[in-house]
Amino acid sequence: MLKWALIFLVVGLVLGAMGFGGVGGAFVGIAKILFFVAIAIFVIFLVLALVAGKKVV
Repeated sequence: MLKWALIFLVVGLVLGAMGFGGVGGAFVGIAKILFFVAIAIFVIFLVLALVAGKKVV
């Protein structure tokens, strides 16, 4: 998912540099959403791994 966020960011920056600010801004917005979703999924899996790794005595 971070790969897609990076792709959308680069495309948005290129479009912004070419003068297509509205479309470029939309691509950058999508990149931000994908980035934060990827971070949220990472944190969820990290918490699940820590909880599942604990043994009950």
